Amino acid sequence: MSTTPPVLAAELAQAWADIQRYHPELPDLAAPESLIGESSSACGAELSFERLLHEAVHGIAAARGVRDTSRAGRYHNRRFLAIAEEMGLDHSEEPHASSGFSLVFLNPEAKKRYRPTIERLQRALKAHTAATAADTKRSFRGPAARHGSSGGGVRVKAVCDCGRNVRVVPSVLAQAPIVCGGCMKPFRIPEVATAAAS
Repeated sequence: MSTTPPVLAAELAQAWADIQRYHPELPDLAAPESLIGESSSACGAELSFERLLHEAVHGIAAARGVRDTSRAGRYHNRRFLAIAEEMGLDHSEEPHASSGFSLVFLNPEAKKRYRPTIERLQRALKAHTAATAADTKRSFRGPAARHGSSGGGVRVKAVCDCGRNVRVVPSVLAQAPIVCGGCMKPFRIPEVATAAAS
């Protein structure tokens, strides 16, 4: 089995399609590679099927025009929880003071429904983790990783040839290109590009 990011991105896209079979209003996943290898500060979870389903809740909320978060996306409200419950996610007890109902988990019915998808994605994630762990000296992992943090929060500006920019965690950009929809060129971090040229 290949362990390159495009293969993992394909597995994520397939898992998303599996969710869409049960929830047809869920929009397509635009950039599965943006989820690879990073934890989410909002949901506090590493990449997994549970995290993917959490992101799918946001997708359905967007499709319905429902505002499911506040505080710059950190606080997940009861509208988020209602959609999460529809999709097979539960939440224990009261909302967290700063993140609300963001920490959701699969209920038994969802675990059963998605078992083959979960197992396939876990294998792909395990293979990807093994492949990237063996190559840490050659890849830029960002300031958080260099300082012993688990990463996931330090974003820098990446630019494309037409001048558009996005904020991205450097380790995500190092794993696979993120392409601008305007000029179809990859986004790059200017400091990294300059250092590579010298």
